[in-house]
Amino acid sequence: MLDLRYITEHIDEVRENCRNRGVRVDLDRLMELTVRRSALIQQVEEVRRRQKDVAQRMKGKLDPDARHALVDEGRDLKSDLAAGEEERKSVQDELDELQRQIPNMTHADAPVGRTDEDNVQIRQFGEPTRFDFPARDHVQLGEDLGILDFERAAKTTGQKFYFLKGGGALLELALTQYAVRLLTQEGFIPVCTPDLARDEILSGTGFNPRGQETQIYSIENTELSLIATAEITLGGMLYDEIVEADRLPLLYAGVSHCFRTEAGAHGKASKGLYRVHQFTKVEMFAFVKPDESDAMHERILGLEEQIFQGLGIPYRVVDVCTGDLGGPAYRKYDIEAWMPGRGEAGEWGEVTSTSNCTDYQARRLKIRYRPEPGAKPEFLHMLNGTAIAVSRAWIAVVENYQQADGTILVPEVLRPYMGTDRIAALR
Repeated sequence: MLDLRYITEHIDEVRENCRNRGVRVDLDRLMELTVRRSALIQQVEEVRRRQKDVAQRMKGKLDPDARHALVDEGRDLKSDLAAGEEERKSVQDELDELQRQIPNMTHADAPVGRTDEDNVQIRQFGEPTRFDFPARDHVQLGEDLGILDFERAAKTTGQKFYFLKGGGALLELALTQYAVRLLTQEGFIPVCTPDLARDEILSGTGFNPRGQETQIYSIENTELSLIATAEITLGGMLYDEIVEADRLPLLYAGVSHCFRTEAGAHGKASKGLYRVHQFTKVEMFAFVKPDESDAMHERILGLEEQIFQGLGIPYRVVDVCTGDLGGPAYRKYDIEAWMPGRGEAGEWGEVTSTSNCTDYQARRLKIRYRPEPGAKPEFLHMLNGTAIAVSRAWIAVVENYQQADGTILVPEVLRPYMGTDRIAALR
């Protein structure tokens, strides 16, 4: 979240930023509460001062009437203090809730817009794949080869779950190992994270774990929820900790399952594996000094591009507009891969995102660093980026590498993990 002092001292900029992001927050009420909180703090401190004065006077020699008057005054002050503290807590709770609704500030170069149609393409790698035979989508290819099964998964679990079998399962494992190996060589520490997190950790990273608008699966009668991304667990690893500056940057490659309700996600664009309730993902996460976060953001984007260039998948990089940014993101880049089976003649589909969240999540999670020994701790910056969201990368590989005979060529970088150069029909 944003620092409250920053909000009050830059209220016009915060208002404009909320408008650009399409976020409605009652900032007038927040300013009123800020003033009221200050008044209540002074009021409570004054009552405490008077209590100390009464206690001090009670120590002296007093006649019975004077002592009785001080006892009455002390009783009244105790009541005033309780009432003042109760109101102060109520005001603070409401103020905290409004403060948490305010999104991060936005990078000056991020395009202003309302939807993903306003995102701006930065560059493109490769040309859309074309075939001299009718291209099939990944669902048809997977079912024909027997490597993708939605029907039986619906019987065992429900709609939008799936079985991967044979070469389909090996492709998932190969994509995971490929990404982890590349990131390990780049200095990222591989981490297999829990698939559950406490609600306070989800909230701290900017996810709404409960309520009608949530995309999170919660565990009934617990404070736990299934994670939507390893960003949640990796960010929570350092909850309420202070890191020494010489340990930064801390770079992690988290492997986890991800769970999303995908409420309201229907239509052709969501067909097959593109939007599902569970998938595997390798997530990059970085804890850095504030003056290093912009450079780290570009580095993470470069690694995402390196992964998809290695796979030989055509893609484009887009600068995400203000209205399409998540609350914690200061700036966000998406990579959209070419998916020949998407739409009538192929379309770009999002496969990775990377966000610089500056100190927005760190404030919520109370993660700080000490610039030098003995110095006052400061909030560090946190960044995340998708290395491989396996279900979508699976689509891109299967659709771009399909052959006229229905088989799938395996990209060269995946062959050491697959043990074959082609995915054929499962027998």
